[in-house]
Amino acid sequence: MKAWWHEVWETLQAEFADIGDAAQLTRITVRLVIAAILGGILGFEREHKGKAAGVRTHMLVALGAALFVLVPQMSGSQADAMSRVVQGVIAGIGFLGAGTILKNTEGDEGHVKGLTTAAGLWMTAAIGVSAGMGRESTAVLSTLLALAIFSVMPRIVKMLDKDRGDAP
Repeated sequence: MKAWWHEVWETLQAEFADIGDAAQLTRITVRLVIAAILGGILGFEREHKGKAAGVRTHMLVALGAALFVLVPQMSGSQADAMSRVVQGVIAGIGFLGAGTILKNTEGDEGHVKGLTTAAGLWMTAAIGVSAGMGRESTAVLSTLLALAIFSVMPRIVKMLDKDRGDAP
């Protein structure tokens, strides 16, 4: 009869045996680190501009989204199950984004704030899903495009407004 502690030890080993080999460990690590770094890049840009959702928020959103798709994928889930996971991530991030949107009713007209933050978190989750699914190149390209939208588009809009004479 095996000792009780030996049975506990074997159970613990079995519980932590979900990573089978070095290739799988590398794959998991690369996907999660890429998701966190890309989320951090977008978060740094937002934090640098003084927005509410910064580096940590974006990193956690991207990492969480990657993990949500990575675990079922590594467990051998079928495409229909993965589709439901992605749908759940999208809906969940929608609720998170809704919490960042505020309507200011002071003054003559209402002003909505936080839409870009909500859209940025949504995009960060999509980048995390992409990295988690093993589409790192797509995740990097999407991050570069999102960075361009955050950084370049406000300048273009300001320039166009100035040309029209709308800017103060």
